[in-house]
Amino acid sequence: MEANEAQELQEHAEHGVHESSMRPVAFTMSVLAVLVAVTTVLGHRTHTEALLNTINKTDMWNEYQAQKIRSTDTGLAADLTSTLTVTDKEKAADNLKKYADHQSKWNSDFEKDQEKAKEFEEAFEKAEVRGNRFDLSETLLEIGLVVTSVTLLTRRRAYWFLGLIFASAGILSALSVLLLK
Repeated sequence: MEANEAQELQEHAEHGVHESSMRPVAFTMSVLAVLVAVTTVLGHRTHTEALLNTINKTDMWNEYQAQKIRSTDTGLAADLTSTLTVTDKEKAADNLKKYADHQSKWNSDFEKDQEKAKEFEEAFEKAEVRGNRFDLSETLLEIGLVVTSVTLLTRRRAYWFLGLIFASAGILSALSVLLLK
């Protein structure tokens, strides 16, 4: 919500406070403004969480690729050492043992990195779904707030009730995040 929009809503609410029949509308607008702020913050935090999970997933896949490249290079070096004529057979055998040790360690690391990357990807997808729900909630609450404010201009309670319907949908959307697994 922009600063000028908040200022306009505040002015409408101030006018509504002076008329006792409009006080519930002004109070409703205040509550809706707080709910919009809360869902906005929750939405931003959830999208940030999704972004961090994406970064972590990318880091894990990069680590996986780097290990895969090292593994391939080590395998090629082992192949060359075993096929070429070497002058120091003991040193060559020692190097081949080191290469084999590295390969076995990297093979177990590959699986761990893949698992972690997949976990980050799942966490990203869940956070994005939650973030989208909060965005929907924010939008519905803002619509409810604006429609409710029209009540102060027109003095017709039908707008208040319509605003409450939008606000209720927004609240339900925000609460539905709790049901997501």
